[in-house]
Amino acid sequence: MGEHPKGQTILILGILSLVCCGFWTGVPAIIMGNKAMAEIAAGQYAETSGVKIGRLLGIIGTVLSALGAVFYILFFVLLASS
Repeated sequence: MGEHPKGQTILILGILSLVCCGFWTGVPAIIMGNKAMAEIAAGQYAETSGVKIGRLLGIIGTVLSALGAVFYILFFVLLASS
């Protein structure tokens, strides 16, 4: 058993979601990370920290993007109402 072959891809997508791309790379990092975690749990691959970290960064990047979108919309709603 070796490392998961998509571990590095998941990590890169997670980093990109946190740094610049938000939803566009965060959601694929989460989906691919969940699938990879299931394969690791099934014993197909050895556990890799890249998968865990990439998935976590994808979640954080997606949540931050969602919060940013909510505040952006709220700002313009409040601006239009005043």
